[in-house]
Amino acid sequence: MSELFDAIDALVASRAALPPVEERKRLRQAHGLTLDEVAAALKVRRATVSGWESVKKPVEPRGPEREAYARLLNKLAELYPAPAAAPATAGSRLDPADQSRSSGPAADTAPTTERENTQSVPAPAAPVGEAALRPARAVNRGSTSRRPAVRSATPANALASGTDARFENGPLAVVDVDAEGQVLAYCTGGLVLDVPAKSIAALVDWTLTEAKLGQPRLSGPGKDADPLLVLTEAALERYGLPVTLTDEERRAGRIPENHKVIKQLARADWKLTKRGFGPWARIYRPATGSERACVQLCIPSWHALDTRHWGNAAELPPAELARVLGVYASRVMTPRGSTAVTGLELMTALHPPTRASEPDETGKRHSEHNPGSLGKEPVDCAPCEAPDGHPLLADLPRFHVRGPAEKLFEEACDWARPMTDAECTLRHLVGIDVNMAFAAGANGLVVGLGAPTHVKQPVFDPKLPGSWLVDLSHVDLSRVKIGRDKWAELDAGLLPSPFTPKGERPEGPAWYATPTLAYAVELGYEVRPIEAWVRYESGRYLDGWYQRLRDAYLATMADLGVHADMEPADFLAAMNGYGEHDPELAIVVSAIKATVKGGLGKLRERPRGEGWRPGQPWRALARPTWRPDIRAAVISRTRVNLHRKIIKHAAFTGQYPVAVLSDCVVYAAGGTSPLDFLPYRDGKPLPGGFKVGINPGLVKHEGTQTVLWGEEVRERFNAPELNLARYIKDGAVTDVDNGE
Repeated sequence: MSELFDAIDALVASRAALPPVEERKRLRQAHGLTLDEVAAALKVRRATVSGWESVKKPVEPRGPEREAYARLLNKLAELYPAPAAAPATAGSRLDPADQSRSSGPAADTAPTTERENTQSVPAPAAPVGEAALRPARAVNRGSTSRRPAVRSATPANALASGTDARFENGPLAVVDVDAEGQVLAYCTGGLVLDVPAKSIAALVDWTLTEAKLGQPRLSGPGKDADPLLVLTEAALERYGLPVTLTDEERRAGRIPENHKVIKQLARADWKLTKRGFGPWARIYRPATGSERACVQLCIPSWHALDTRHWGNAAELPPAELARVLGVYASRVMTPRGSTAVTGLELMTALHPPTRASEPDETGKRHSEHNPGSLGKEPVDCAPCEAPDGHPLLADLPRFHVRGPAEKLFEEACDWARPMTDAECTLRHLVGIDVNMAFAAGANGLVVGLGAPTHVKQPVFDPKLPGSWLVDLSHVDLSRVKIGRDKWAELDAGLLPSPFTPKGERPEGPAWYATPTLAYAVELGYEVRPIEAWVRYESGRYLDGWYQRLRDAYLATMADLGVHADMEPADFLAAMNGYGEHDPELAIVVSAIKATVKGGLGKLRERPRGEGWRPGQPWRALARPTWRPDIRAAVISRTRVNLHRKIIKHAAFTGQYPVAVLSDCVVYAAGGTSPLDFLPYRDGKPLPGGFKVGINPGLVKHEGTQTVLWGEEVRERFNAPELNLARYIKDGAVTDVDNGE
């Protein structure tokens, strides 16, 4: 009887149901399997498997091979289910390639609403789960592929209420060559396109005419984002480009002008920007009317993705890299270069310098200044705001060193002190770090939009952005105002001064940004400026920038399991190893943070070689976004925000910081957690003090070391005021400067 049952099982298996040939190929490619790998597993020839997937002349498997092949396809179908067909809507057509991937990466959407000066977590655009880690690949052999039909609008784009048909395949694609020699473009959401282009020139043309890549503008007067192509090493070889740059090319930041690929582009009437063909090359043709013809390339093997900010993104497989960059693009913007460049470009994208005017009497519109923007032309900074070597300082003696009365020096705090005897009796040093501190400092900040005006003996106005020369040496931190009519008596020797980056008490007149001076008034002291450079045209230029980056950060952290409404203990537990849940999204978080700091740093970009000499202008000065005064104002506000919390904490608890470094503060404590010294009562934090949470401006645990570790390190390096905040995270002490 058993032999009969075996015969029946074999008979049924010989007729095992198989999916259509197109689905067979999709499933194989979705798992990254080659024809050779499948053939070896089934013990058949490569041509046999190819015949089973052939659309023109399909060959059906038979016998035991059919059973094994069906089993393979069934397993793959469980991992990569076929996408559901999109419902027909008015003005659209049904297409077998239309897909709705509710489990796809959140790169397809961004937070759903734009809030005004709130700090609540945006709803994640789409769950980022296992399916997003191994996205289904839908290869369309035609000229285009359709995007998933169900897609939310980009929140900061007031123009787009749904998917823009021009960019239905997403903002970018990673171009790679598979084992069969086929060039594929991995888009966001698991979509994969066939690339017919045989050269870089043809690739650019295909991208603009058929690929349907790009991103809608972020504001009404702005411009749509150009499509981004990321070229893998295999793609570089296919298109005749070097896989890595030589030392000379790396220093130049580009390949030589006589390279054959550059000549191919020239023959096809494509142009390169002045930066040439480098890690972030831009290939374009002059715009005709409002139509742009520009494609940006990102080449990871040429160090386009800085490992300090993008981690190991350059080493990821194409689909995973497309996911990482796609999430960043949808929530921040399509990368325009380094995270610093992108941070600066985001400011301009949200506040374009010009807009279309109202129609004149002939019905024609003209370009006009866009209110609230920095304008189209750069403006000179004030002499006190100019960094050393600026053309405004060309008349200074060559080796002249400017002091505080000549130079605005608003930088992050770097201060430390020896521990007291009482602190040495405690067991631990606990560091807390302010989330997105500089982004929070930009929120709601009024900055100057135009050129500065010089004023003698001005009356200080905390609402007027500018740089002020004033003497704050009389401000005594031993008695400060912490409320409307409430004063606190403090130990000033245990506190950093908020008026100098090193935390030292000022000794005479110095230049300060408006937020620093406003804080001196808040502490209860009178200020009498000697002179000032003020900007009467002002606005909250960075609000939209902050909101976009805040929402991107909170949405990505929510995908990693860290939410804004968590209880403090639950939040600290969730932050412990959050990146291990999804290392790819952890890369996005790192890139978002770097976008904040890098974008602000670009506001005062220094010369980068280019044969520059002191007193001569450098390239960055030609940008309207070269604004050292805005950078100074953000840093000033960030520093005083942190100092305000330190003061409130000291007044309430009697605890003083041991070290402060930028956005990190270290306290001596009896336990290892921030909750062991932060004054929470009935689950509520000290008003105006430190609060644990994920929102920008709130704090997280930076690290804990023992008090003995701190004393041993300082003794070993003979540095009693070594800044322990620099090493509190992991305890590794390197590059110590003891001031000698």
